[in-house]
Amino acid sequence: MAEPVTGGASRRALLASTGAACAAMIAGCSTYNANNGGVNGPPPSQPPPSQPQSSGGTPAAGGGAASGAAVLASTSSVPVGGGKILTGQQIVITQPTAGSYKAFTAVCTHQGCIVNTVTGGTIDCPCHGSKFSVKDGSVVNGPAPSPLAPVAIRVEGTSIVRA
Repeated sequence: MAEPVTGGASRRALLASTGAACAAMIAGCSTYNANNGGVNGPPPSQPPPSQPQSSGGTPAAGGGAASGAAVLASTSSVPVGGGKILTGQQIVITQPTAGSYKAFTAVCTHQGCIVNTVTGGTIDCPCHGSKFSVKDGSVVNGPAPSPLAPVAIRVEGTSIVRA
């Protein structure tokens, strides 16, 4: 009789420690999203996404390669007043006004769906109707509880790269 209790206790201990590890991972993700998606914007270590910089170089001259940044899109592929969704990278890049580029996570803050359209000045989620502003990622229409987290980008010539 003592043997099954010992085995059961070990299984319970294993399950408890696994559950604690999962809870810690979920809490870590929540903290990350809260820090990056809060009303105060990106953490101070990142440049504000509203100030894209141009290096004056061209991609062929190694503008993106010298900084180690990967090219996300060309400036001509992001329409003024609209945007482009990069599903694979889970990023949406917008151009609210001519020459001003912004980028945000494409993951909706409501239930984690990927946004699927940028139209009429909003970034739209297909799952529950949340809409976010192309200007700053703020919530225009819920149920999303918080804005899309900004992604640091910069313009190098005609390329948009991660900062």
